[in-house]
Amino acid sequence: MANPVAISSQKQGRIITSVGGLYTVETSSGICTCKARGVFRKKGIVPYVGDYVIFSQDQVITEILPRKNHILRPPVANLDQILFVVSSCNPRPNLLLLDSFLAVAIYQDIQPILVVTKVDLDNATKLQELYQKAEIAVMPADYESPETIEAIARKLDGKVSMMTGNSGVGKSTLLNAIEPSLHLPVGEISEKLGRGRHTTRQVQLFPCAGGYLADTPGFSTFEAEQYVQMEKRKIAACFPEFQKYLGHCRFQDCAHICEKGCAIVQAVQNGEIAKSRHDSYVSLYQTANQRKAWES
Repeated sequence: MANPVAISSQKQGRIITSVGGLYTVETSSGICTCKARGVFRKKGIVPYVGDYVIFSQDQVITEILPRKNHILRPPVANLDQILFVVSSCNPRPNLLLLDSFLAVAIYQDIQPILVVTKVDLDNATKLQELYQKAEIAVMPADYESPETIEAIARKLDGKVSMMTGNSGVGKSTLLNAIEPSLHLPVGEISEKLGRGRHTTRQVQLFPCAGGYLADTPGFSTFEAEQYVQMEKRKIAACFPEFQKYLGHCRFQDCAHICEKGCAIVQAVQNGEIAKSRHDSYVSLYQTANQRKAWES
């Protein structure tokens, strides 16, 4: 928690809940319920959960401090990491979808962590090796090995995190194992996470394992472009295993698709970069390339 700003009659805090135009702000001295200045609405500015804000004595938010990152769905700012939960089977992960969201996280300077569930049914060795080779942190969640759950919990400590994944991958089971006090119904929407039918307009950060966790819908129904529109020239840098090859192509403006003399294409052919990862990169690049300038 940042120290309060030394401004007379004003305080600084972090928004932890947003519902119906009211914002719960956590400060070093307690919790306040605030409204945002009308000028924000006129300028099309919306405070996000996770935003650090300055508010007046009459509990009106007067300033939103600069964000280090943000995502649109759910509207959350200043995330440290996103835990992408995938199951080894039932359902098997959609690699293109997963790669898209991993790239979006890196593009937004958010640390991605891949959590693999149902490893008791299938150890998903190939999946784990694929992403470890891609320099993505991979953590199995094995309930018969409590140390794996403890390791995931330690990752949440002191961080603002988001956990997302397809329905059916076991997010509720994982959260119950990490934070038993939540008592989340497995396989159902939970009002504790702000996703109940009466709280559809609510977004919140809730305490979990020494940090904060953002409630979130599954990512199966959303396109990466709904979170952020990536510039095509920056997409290659969002694939960590591409890094050592960047700058070594024959042409300076290489798109790393199929060009002759492309170091990344050559690495794919040599088996140094997984073809599925390169295919995902090409898909993201082509989507960005087709976007009109006015759409950005």
